[in-house]
Parts: sequence; C-alpha cells; structure tokens
Amino acid sequence: MLGKVPSVVFRTRVRDESVDGDNPYRWQDVISEEYFGGKKVVLFSLPGAFTPTCSTFQLPTFEKMYEDFKAQGIDEIYCLSVNDSYVMNKWAQDQGLKNVKVIPDGSGEFTRKMGMLVEKHPEGFGMRSWRYAVIVNDENIEEWFVEPGFCDNCLTDPYGETKPENILKALKGETSGEKVYKSLDEVYTSRG
Repeated sequence: MLGKVPSVVFRTRVRDESVDGDNPYRWQDVISEEYFGGKKVVLFSLPGAFTPTCSTFQLPTFEKMYEDFKAQGIDEIYCLSVNDSYVMNKWAQDQGLKNVKVIPDGSGEFTRKMGMLVEKHPEGFGMRSWRYAVIVNDENIEEWFVEPGFCDNCLTDPYGETKPENILKALKGETSGEKVYKSLDEVYTSRG
C-alpha cells in the first residue's frame, strides 16, 4: 500500500428535477470516502477540462476502454481536474460521457494533498494538476503513473505514462517498461 487518498470535500453540482428552471442542478458535497471507499478505481488527473490532449485523447480513450477496465476488476473510472463543477459537468456533457465520472477539484485541495499541484502560468491556467493516474483499492493507492518532467511552469504537456492502455497493461500485469511509481517519494525523486 502506498498510502490513502486524501480526505477532502468536493463541491459538486448534481441534476435534480425538483429544481425549477433551465439549470436543474443543486450543490452536493461529496467526500473522498464516497468516491473511493469499498471499491477499486482508476483515478486520472489532468491539467484542464476542454484542453486538447485531455479532450482528444485521454478522456475519450478511457471512456472507450471502460469495459476493458471493468473486466480487470475496476468498479469506477474517475477523471479529476482543478476545475469547478460547472466546467467539469459541461465537459462531461460535451464529451458524451456514459461511464467515466468527472470529479471537480475546484480549489485544488485534493490535488495539493496528492502532491501533484503545479503552476501552469505559461498557459494562463494558474495552479493545476500535473498529469497522473493512480489505481486505488478501498481508498488505498496501489500504483502511481506520473508523466515525466514534473515541475512548475513546464513548457510541454507530456502524455504517455498515463495513457489508458498503459494503466490497463499494469492491471493485467503486462507492463512493458512504463514507469510505474510505487511511492510518492519516487515521484519527487524523479523531479531532479
């Protein structure tokens, strides 16, 4: 075990037909334990909703491969970003998601406690998540996948280690040289 996921409260917006008007949503607080407790999940985190790599490759591929992950004992796949619930819900709608669930980390608290909050000022983003993924079993982190070059204001947006295909290989025990971190200390050491 590599530690537990941080315990935080996520501010989400959920559809509620009892709410009148064009925007039938209400606020609902969801704690980490509700997302991660008693199940095995893949959580992948990315710099931002509606961004090119995230929208064109990573999120749609997780959605397409959902049944492959289910066959390996994964109960849920979550996509987390340091965006508010309005943005995450609209992005999920725009992507036509049926399986992958989005988690808004609007304040960046979860990302910060995971040790993955970085400055992305060249893009005008402010504080965002570094691209990473974890396999979580009943709140316990089993494996880390982190893109290389982890740093503030990185001039590139690496995407390779956190590809759905690589995570699925790890679940099947078929990793082929991808860097899978066994601890957050390894991630920090790799920063150089």
